[in-house]
Amino acid sequence: MILVRTPLRVSFVGGGTDFKRYYTQRHGSVISAAIDKYVYVLVKRRFDGAVRVAYSCTEQVNNVDDLQHELVRESLRKTGIDKGVEIATFADVPSEGCGLGSSSAITIGLLNALYAYAGIRKDPEELAQQACHIEIDVLDKPIGKQDQYIAAYGGVQHIVFKQDDTVEVSPMQVSERSRKLLEERLILFYTGMTRKASEILTEQKHKMAEHFQVLDQMNDLVPRLKECMLNGLGPEFGRLLDRNWRLKKQLASKITNLDIDKYYERTLEAGAVGGKICGAGGGGFLLLYCAPGKRDAVKEAARPLREMPFRFESSGSTVLLDDDRQ
Repeated sequence: MILVRTPLRVSFVGGGTDFKRYYTQRHGSVISAAIDKYVYVLVKRRFDGAVRVAYSCTEQVNNVDDLQHELVRESLRKTGIDKGVEIATFADVPSEGCGLGSSSAITIGLLNALYAYAGIRKDPEELAQQACHIEIDVLDKPIGKQDQYIAAYGGVQHIVFKQDDTVEVSPMQVSERSRKLLEERLILFYTGMTRKASEILTEQKHKMAEHFQVLDQMNDLVPRLKECMLNGLGPEFGRLLDRNWRLKKQLASKITNLDIDKYYERTLEAGAVGGKICGAGGGGFLLLYCAPGKRDAVKEAARPLREMPFRFESSGSTVLLDDDRQ
C-alpha cells in the first residue's frame, strides 16, 4: 500500500505567464508557495485484476482505457500499470474550482504514488515534466506549468519558464522572520463560489496574443516581489498583489464578478493592502495581505466568508507510507 501527500499552493504574482503561448515568445515567471493543505492518493494491490478508482464517485473497470477519470487513466498509462490496482483520492479542500492547484496536485500525487507502487522513485523535476505532459500535451487542458512544479517541489519558489520550454525552479531564501510575518499577514477566505476553471482559462488562452502587454506587466512584478520578500516585506508586498490582481482581471471576462469585487473592496477599506482570487478566478479562495494589526478587522469585513488558516509547506509531493505487506 502506498500513501502520497501533495501540497496545494498559493500563487502571488506572474500567473498566466506560465502558458506556452506566452513563454515561448519571452520567458515567463511566477512566485508561488506550497501550503499545508493537501491532496492524498492511496494505491493498493487488488487481487482480482480489476482497476477500481474512488474519488467523488467510484469506477471499476477491467481495461484502463475505460476509466472516465482522465488524470487517473493517463497516469496509469504513463507508469505502465494496467491491472490489479485500487486507487483512492482525497483532498483538504473542494476538489473543483478552488484555485489552489488541486488538479495538478492530484496528477503529481498519482504519478508519485503509482511509481512508488511499481518500486520506482522519481525526482520532482521528472514528476513535474510528466504531469505537464499529461495535462497540457495529452489532455489539452488550457493551463500553464506553475501548479505542477510547485506541487512537486514544495516550498516558496521563484519559477522561470524559458523560451526553450525548460523550467528553472529556485527556492526563495526568505528569512524565518519574514516567513512568519508573511504567514501572519496573509489570510485565505473561501468565497463559496465554484466555477469551471477551464472556461475562464480557455478564454484567457484564446485572447493571449492581444494581452501580451498585460502579461508583460505581470511578469515585471515578479522581481519586484522577490526583492520585497528578501528585504523584510512591508506594504509593498500587498500593493504588488493588488497590482497583479487588477492586471489579471483584464485577461478574461469571468475572472471576477460583482460579489468578489464587493468583498475585495470591503476588505481593502478594513485594512487589507492588496490581494487576489487564487487560480483562474471566478470563485474559489480570496487571498489577502493585511496591514499590521488589521487581521481581525479584515476578517470582520469579509463576513460571512470563512477563513482557512494555513502555513507554508517546505516539502513537495511526499510518500508517507510504503508498505508492501499485501
